[in-house]
Amino acid sequence: MARDRNKSTEPATEAPEPGPLSRLIDAERLPKHGTDITVTASAEEMAALAETLDIPAIHALEGVFSVEGSGKRASVKGIVRARVSQVCGVSLDPFETEVEEEVDLDFAAAQRRKLTPEEEEQRRIDPPDEIINGKIDLGRVTAEFLALGLDPFPRKPGAVFEEPAPSEPRENPFGALAGLKPDDDAETKG
Repeated sequence: MARDRNKSTEPATEAPEPGPLSRLIDAERLPKHGTDITVTASAEEMAALAETLDIPAIHALEGVFSVEGSGKRASVKGIVRARVSQVCGVSLDPFETEVEEEVDLDFAAAQRRKLTPEEEEQRRIDPPDEIINGKIDLGRVTAEFLALGLDPFPRKPGAVFEEPAPSEPRENPFGALAGLKPDDDAETKG
């Protein structure tokens, strides 16, 4: 039986399912001096991503990146900007807010050789993101950095938490038993 020489015997890294926002770039075809890429989410992508992130809405979302490298290694630097609606944790009212997150990532192809101890240590300290099947997903990077930039405890400007007024003290169910307790002073005198 003839064997196809183009097929690798090494297991291929499988790409994760694409999220609501996906923009694949070919890491093997990056220009020698890098390239600038802008990811702008469509209305449908923003609606799907808002649902995924459990926020009322995303009104604008853009990632502006500078990508440099080769098929084996690449760096992505840039910024993710968005205008979103979140729900105030105090008043429960929706409100709009701006998100801005800086991006500085390193990517590397899956290692097919044994790493040196120094390379292994560096990977443990700051592991690069993986170039999967020769591609980098800048849409996924945009979505992840938007998620990182969302305030986990959003508060609408001017919203102030007011502590509830103290209520009438509740009657202690053991209060009646307090009268049955012997007086300590009476015992010590006797």
